[in-house]
Amino acid sequence: MDSTRIPVIFDTDPGIDDALALALLASHPRFDLLAVTSAFGNASVDITTRNAQGLTALFGKDIPVARGAEGPLRDERRRNHATHVHGDDGIGGLSAQLPAPTRPLDPRPADQLLCDLVNERPGEITLVAVGPFTNLALALQRDPSIASKVKGVIVMGGAFGLRGHSGNVSPVAEANIMADPEAADRVFTAPWPVTIVGLDVTQEAIMREADLAKLRGRGDGAGELLWQATRHYQRFYDERDGIGGIYAHDASAAAILLVPEAFTLRRGPVRVVREGIATGQTIQDWRNEHGTGTAWSGHPAQLVCVEVDAPRVLALFDEIF
Repeated sequence: MDSTRIPVIFDTDPGIDDALALALLASHPRFDLLAVTSAFGNASVDITTRNAQGLTALFGKDIPVARGAEGPLRDERRRNHATHVHGDDGIGGLSAQLPAPTRPLDPRPADQLLCDLVNERPGEITLVAVGPFTNLALALQRDPSIASKVKGVIVMGGAFGLRGHSGNVSPVAEANIMADPEAADRVFTAPWPVTIVGLDVTQEAIMREADLAKLRGRGDGAGELLWQATRHYQRFYDERDGIGGIYAHDASAAAILLVPEAFTLRRGPVRVVREGIATGQTIQDWRNEHGTGTAWSGHPAQLVCVEVDAPRVLALFDEIF
């Protein structure tokens, strides 16, 4: 195994699948998890921030946690939180079982912490964002120079219609994009390298109940809590899609850093539809990599995941705890 460590900041709205991604980022020996920033999304930012603090403690990480955006860039974009998927507390009713935080909440807002850490280690840090991308957009607004200083940006979001995987909150829109379309469009068109891990691949990576059961009894109680939390999450997907498990949405965004060979990528500028019936749709001009002569002109080519070796991704959970 490659022993090179990967410095990461995790921007998240925990969230049950966020907790699984955080388990990988905090527990896999290749990751150097520097900080966690919270955002609204799966629950209110107050709830997701408490969950982020408790989960980092659960996984034994004494690192900064900063509270982030409580809503989208445009207030009229506010939507109901996804408590029907993740529970009222964001993690399937188990928040009371999380340990107390190991340190106080960082006094900086999330976007400032992002800028500060990137400026301290230019060229080294990868941002992994699995909630609405408001914190990233605010960080670009606060300090546009960070775009040239991050090593990369990995986001879980979007849907490009491959193998029948379209939107999950509208016929064309994925939840993280729909939560703040303006922020997503800013992130995709900024001059930094973005890799988009969307529903096209995350809905191919299904953790079956037998896979999830392997977490039980592992990680000094962490695995057991994840198993119990995924009971709520699995019931939602079993009722809606009948998959006998859960989609490894956010964990796939962490996995691509460990096993990039498990993913097939497509290059081209990406934009987000921000008005009308297709609001929240993600579109890539992959036939015209540089967007020359189109509405994408002048925007950087980004990478979109189009295929995944799902067993290779799921096998990573055998390498933690």
